[in-house]
Amino acid sequence: MEMPARGDSSGWAELEYQSGFGNHFSSEALPGALPMGQNNPLLCPYGLYAEQISGTAFTAPRKQNQRSVQVLISQSSSVDQHNFVFYFFFWNILVDPTEFTITECSMDFVTWLYRIKPSVTHEPFHPRIPGHKHLVSEFNQLTSSVTPTQLRWKPADVPDAPTDFIDGLYTICGAGSSFLRHGLLITTECGKLQVSPGEMVVLPQGFRFAINLPDGPSRGYVAEVFGTHFQLPELGPIGANGLASPRDFLAPTAWFEESFHPGYTIVQKFGGELFTAKQDFSPFNVVAWHGNYVPYKYDLIKFCPYNTVLVDHGDPSINTVLTAPSDKVGVALLDFVIFPPRWLVAEHTFQPPYYHRNCMSEFMGLIYGTYEAKADGFLPGGASLHSCMTPHGPDTKTYEATIARGEDAEPFRISGTMAFMFESSLIPRVCPWALESPNVNADYYRCWIGLRSHFSCNGRQADVFDHGNMRF
Repeated sequence: MEMPARGDSSGWAELEYQSGFGNHFSSEALPGALPMGQNNPLLCPYGLYAEQISGTAFTAPRKQNQRSVQVLISQSSSVDQHNFVFYFFFWNILVDPTEFTITECSMDFVTWLYRIKPSVTHEPFHPRIPGHKHLVSEFNQLTSSVTPTQLRWKPADVPDAPTDFIDGLYTICGAGSSFLRHGLLITTECGKLQVSPGEMVVLPQGFRFAINLPDGPSRGYVAEVFGTHFQLPELGPIGANGLASPRDFLAPTAWFEESFHPGYTIVQKFGGELFTAKQDFSPFNVVAWHGNYVPYKYDLIKFCPYNTVLVDHGDPSINTVLTAPSDKVGVALLDFVIFPPRWLVAEHTFQPPYYHRNCMSEFMGLIYGTYEAKADGFLPGGASLHSCMTPHGPDTKTYEATIARGEDAEPFRISGTMAFMFESSLIPRVCPWALESPNVNADYYRCWIGLRSHFSCNGRQADVFDHGNMRF
């Protein structure tokens, strides 16, 4: 069987997927490669090796302990220029510097892989330290710090020199430790995924994968939960339909590489550190597989939003795509929330998100367009962080423009935008490089300074006094 060369886009043109969220899938790249009636026969079809990848302890309840990484691609990318810039929130990922192969160390559901050579066939691992030293996975007083200050970052500059995926990863903030274990074009051991701008992909820990860029430098966002799995949120009174539909989540079909690859480098993260090992074959030599522990992707534009139809502004939880719950009911280690195109129709209501403080920490990013609560400064590829109980809300320009429309504002549609939020019950620690970065917006707080008093007594608006750049 002839395989397309690495970087050859011809192998991606007509990819097939299997649809569904949390399903048990099966796939084979050659007919009859998947054993029937048992998982581990004495001799597998085609002389393949049977190998199980398990993401949960053997005796764990079925619904517990899945761990995964989520990647959002905000811009397109390039085979000729491997220029990656990815911001991390809750970091725990591994990458290969040559083939951009990524693998992670943890446990989850179960998938059986039938491969040409087993993944154990490699040389010993050796430590690998990224050149920029801004990749962090242990968040403590020595590596990071907490702050109640509102933070915002401009989009990172695309590197001048070619940069692979691992050297394009920069940790902004996180909480916990990989030791605690709780809290594009992508080739995986289960097959290929073509992830376009505006799509997200979930890559379970333990899987090896490679990322290629088709058409230019790429920026994006990555989040990881150390100790639970993503699931669809409960719909409650909404009923059976709405938000993210299970059928819109797509898993790959089997695809394999048979060729000899001398010196192939695998990079693996273990205990928060990176290690490399060499082997003489591609890790993508899985001819058939079956199981429910698989990578999958989702197109955010397929999200079916719900909204207020009379008065007031709904909580952002109504826009949850996936949630990773904690042990406390209703409290998430990580919610993945989006703010997609939609109609705003509420009467007598301040339409943008209201000013608030809450018990969750909010890391926001913008994939494309503009964000409704920030008229200026919050750009695609940028980010903001509002930690637990830190006040935030619409900037001055957005507030004034909203109230200027008055009570008779017609319904209007927010279009051409896709913002997202990683919301967590944990308090993130911010990495020193992120606090000192030239991309951090030191004047972020000023977007609220211009908010003036509209207070009135007995129907009369209070006097407003100017003092320099401040108003009272």
